[in-house]
Amino acid sequence: MKPRIVAFTEKKLIGCKQNMNYVAYNPVPLWQSFMPIKKEILNSVSTDLFSVQQFPDDFWTHFNPEKVFEKWAAVEVTDFDTIPDNMHTLVIPNGWYAVFNYKGDGSDAPAFFEAIFSNWIPNSDYVVDNRPHFEILGVKYKKGHPDSEEEVWIPIRLK
Repeated sequence: MKPRIVAFTEKKLIGCKQNMNYVAYNPVPLWQSFMPIKKEILNSVSTDLFSVQQFPDDFWTHFNPEKVFEKWAAVEVTDFDTIPDNMHTLVIPNGWYAVFNYKGDGSDAPAFFEAIFSNWIPNSDYVVDNRPHFEILGVKYKKGHPDSEEEVWIPIRLK
C-alpha cells in the first residue's frame, strides 16, 4: 500500500449532505437522493463524483464509531453563483493528501481503510489532518463491480 502524496488545490463542491455515523453507516439513501437531481448543477467541472466525509475536529484523536459526521454526495463546480434547491456548498481547502487507489466491489473497503489508519499512517511521516476526506468516483468507477476503481484522498500533515 503506497499512496501518492499530492498537494491539493482548493475545490468548490455542490451536492447533498446527510449526518451519519459508522455504526449505522448507509450512504445509499444520500446517493439515491443526489443522483436524480445532479443534472440541476449547471456549472460542474467534470463527470467525477465526490463522496466526502466532513469529520468533527476531534474525530480521529478520540475515534468513536457512534460519533456523527457529515457525508456528502457532490460534484466539483466552477463557482457558487447558482445553487440548486435542496443542495449545499462545500469548499475543500488546499493541503496535502495521501491518495490511495482502491479497486474492488467495496466488500473489502473496511479492511482497506483499516490498513490505511492502523498501518500506513502510524508508520509514515504523517498524521491525519482536519480537512475533508473524500473519494473521487471517476470514469473507472462501477458501483459494486469487482473491477471498479476509485481514488481515496486522506488529508495529511507532517508529524
